[in-house]
Amino acid sequence: MTSRLCRKHTPVFKAKVALAAIKGEMTLAELARQFDVHANQITQWRSQPLEGAADVFGGEARPEPFVPTVDVKTLHAKIGQLILENVFLEGALSKAGLLSAKR
Repeated sequence: MTSRLCRKHTPVFKAKVALAAIKGEMTLAELARQFDVHANQITQWRSQPLEGAADVFGGEARPEPFVPTVDVKTLHAKIGQLILENVFLEGALSKAGLLSAKR
C-alpha cells in the first residue's frame, strides 16, 4: 500500500462531506470511497457541526471581547504637553545655533 502525503481539504469540501454523513443516506465506507477520505476523518468532520449546533440557535452567550475605553481628555492633555515641549526645545536649540532655520 502506498502512503499519501497530508492533504489539505477546503472548509467547503469538509462541510459537503459532513453534511452527507449527517444525512445518513450512505454508509461511512461508501462516503469514504466516494470522497476519497478515510472513514475516521469523516466521523471527525461529522461531529464538529453537531457539537456546534447549539451555538447557531443562541447557545451559551459568548463574552464580548475586551475593548479598552479611551479617555480623550487625557490624550488631548498629553498632545498639548508634547507640543509645548517641542516648541520650547525648538526655541532653545535655535538660540544655541544647533537647529537650522530651514525647517
